[in-house]
Amino acid sequence: MFLGEALDFSIKALKANPIRSFLTVLGMVIGTASVILVVTISLTSRDYILEQIEGVGSNMIFAYYRVGTQSQSQADADFIKMADVMAVRERLGSRIIAATGITQNNDRMLIGGKQEDVVVIGSDQEYKTVRNLIVTSGRFLDAGDVALRQKVAMLTDKLAERLFGTRRGSVGQIIKVHGLQFTVIGTFKERVESFGQSELARETVLIPMTVLRYFTEVEDLDPMYVQVASPQDVEAVTGVVRQILESRHRPGAAYRVENLTAILDAAKSIALILSLVLVLVSTIALVISGIGIMNIMLVTVTERTREIGLRMAVGASRQEILLQFLTEAVLVSLTGGLIGIAVGVSIPLSVQFFVAVQIPISTWAIAIAFGVSMLVGLIFGILPANRAAKLNPTEALRWE
Repeated sequence: MFLGEALDFSIKALKANPIRSFLTVLGMVIGTASVILVVTISLTSRDYILEQIEGVGSNMIFAYYRVGTQSQSQADADFIKMADVMAVRERLGSRIIAATGITQNNDRMLIGGKQEDVVVIGSDQEYKTVRNLIVTSGRFLDAGDVALRQKVAMLTDKLAERLFGTRRGSVGQIIKVHGLQFTVIGTFKERVESFGQSELARETVLIPMTVLRYFTEVEDLDPMYVQVASPQDVEAVTGVVRQILESRHRPGAAYRVENLTAILDAAKSIALILSLVLVLVSTIALVISGIGIMNIMLVTVTERTREIGLRMAVGASRQEILLQFLTEAVLVSLTGGLIGIAVGVSIPLSVQFFVAVQIPISTWAIAIAFGVSMLVGLIFGILPANRAAKLNPTEALRWE
């Protein structure tokens, strides 16, 4: 018996019991589609989480003074200054994209007919780069604004809309900060929403740090931000920044210099473990489908005992009987696998038309799903096929 003939016999046998064949194939469809969908979901979730972390700044280093038991005058001298930022820029040069610091306090503004607290942040033109900010209208602070101590301000989108109705409508308007008049030059937002967990609240005013310095008793940049050019250089630059700060201040002054690399690595590890767990669960679904195929094939062997005996009586070898039933099992498994792959791929592709999210389709998941579906047919088809091949022809012919 050639493989083509075995395939022909298998198709006819499956057509003889369409409902049973459909339900068996359906189990493989669900199992295979679940493998692809689970991998797709895990990859999409991983990419989204990593994108959010990278949006905050995966190459970002932040440093701040760690308060100790020293006197107030010593603490004032230990605070990070703009001179420290300039030293970092000069020392690290092309190894970093930007370096800056912020100082902040609060003020009260009339919003919607009542006085409310707003956050006032002082920084410079490099703050936009290190914090991945998006200018939504107008322009950002420039070096001239900082050097000339211009009374200009930027508003968060939320504050601009509450004060003036629209973001564009706020540009050119006059606001009062600490009793001085400032001209609004633009609005901005975070590329990735931090939901108030950073120094940027929803109602925040950004002004040149050289101007805000007039309203603070001591110069204290908390934190200092450094955006590193290369992800591979983050750890090394972190150490250099710590060394610069410690060398420019009194011995014993303690500074915390950290980066988001550890968080990014942890997120990748969690995503990998989650993917493995989900793939394992979906693989169990495939194994259950394989058991279903084995059970159906065992029933088929029992129902077709006389047919097997008759074929053996007219000259069919045990290997040919084994091949026929093994072909049936693999055919069922592969048919379900291919349909399951089509379903598993089509669902994410169709979802992309309704949501603005790029959903990755893993070719590895498709290859694994196809390979596993074939293995399921082979592994769980061997027992029924072997049982059919070992039947005694005489006993099989007498079977009722």
